[in-house]
Amino acid sequence: MDNDRNFDDIAHKFAKNIYGSDKGDIRQVILWQDIEQALDRLQQKKDVLSVLDAGGGLAQMSQKIAQLGHQVTLCDISSEMLALAKQNIDNNGLYSQFRFVHSAIQHLDEHLSEKSDLVLFHAVMEWLENPQQVLASLLEKVKPGGIISVMFYNHHGLVLKNVTCGNIPHILQGMPHRKRFKLQPQHGLLPEEVYQWIESAGFDICGKSGIRCFNDYIGNQQYMGEYGPEDVLALEQQLCRTEPYLSLGRYIHVWAQKPQAAE
Repeated sequence: MDNDRNFDDIAHKFAKNIYGSDKGDIRQVILWQDIEQALDRLQQKKDVLSVLDAGGGLAQMSQKIAQLGHQVTLCDISSEMLALAKQNIDNNGLYSQFRFVHSAIQHLDEHLSEKSDLVLFHAVMEWLENPQQVLASLLEKVKPGGIISVMFYNHHGLVLKNVTCGNIPHILQGMPHRKRFKLQPQHGLLPEEVYQWIESAGFDICGKSGIRCFNDYIGNQQYMGEYGPEDVLALEQQLCRTEPYLSLGRYIHVWAQKPQAAE
């Protein structure tokens, strides 16, 4: 897995660009609405949940879960990202609810033997050489009756974004990765393939949401109507779970439950 991305070199830039923006706000709001539904299901049978945040970086989402009283294992390959996460988690008074694992997801078995009620796998697959294999390993780490939450960079959204930017030759060339864009994932994944990987493992898909179905495609054109970030967020929330907009999101979030009877 030598080609998997490690964010040690740009951890601080990643934190600022990904989370300190309107784009980050939209991502967090839509994701949290889905996660709340997942938690409601799981908390019907158990008060304190075990959560695995695989490739969790700054633990933005798992910290919100920890604030509800749940226990989190945060795994990341980047020591710099883990250091930033630890500092932030400590500042928020949540340190005792976290376990930190500095490891590639592929080596998690060396550090973690137990399964989890909820597994988060957000914005990681697009940076991996073999995303299907890594997803399969995480599906195995979900307890019977548990839930996995997967967010991935969407191939269809990448095509549409390139169209709106006028990068037609780039699309016709198969959209080869441009290494100069350090925060742009290596490739997008086809939603239908990811859904099939999850369902073939016996999981039932409970919900899907497009992340930034509109925000990234709004041009900086003269004579456009007046609107603010709150209007864009309202639009995203209104239509992000409705086709065809869902499948055009820059990212897609899908969450699925493992049957209770599964071994």
